[in-house]
Amino acid sequence: MSVSIAGFPTSSDIWLELNGQKVAVVQSYNCRTSRESASVEAFGEDEPVATVQGPQRHEIELTRLYATDEAIADGLSFYDLKDFSLVICKPDRKVIYSGCQWSGIQEDAKLREMVVEKLTLVARKRMESGV
Repeated sequence: MSVSIAGFPTSSDIWLELNGQKVAVVQSYNCRTSRESASVEAFGEDEPVATVQGPQRHEIELTRLYATDEAIADGLSFYDLKDFSLVICKPDRKVIYSGCQWSGIQEDAKLREMVVEKLTLVARKRMESGV
């Protein structure tokens, strides 16, 4: 699949994948990556002698998720999602968050729509590739 994007990502450029299949498109996202680091101290020293990096934590909040027709036909439930990926296509690269698990879901939908207003997820890994 060739992706050609001229500007900022749109809902057609942000989606959830489960087992390699696109199951939902996303209107917008907000990502926070954090890392806890620790100082290594030595007896008799006034300052730390080193710092040790802890693991990264990727927390992403997705807004306005729309399930694809195929996912709806397959009986997709956002509550049952586990070990899925978030794909974000940017003008110069694709960002993929994999090993995702949801940590919060806020619903706001109308009749006959499979819409989740906000889904907060935690990703195991983040990687980038050229488009």
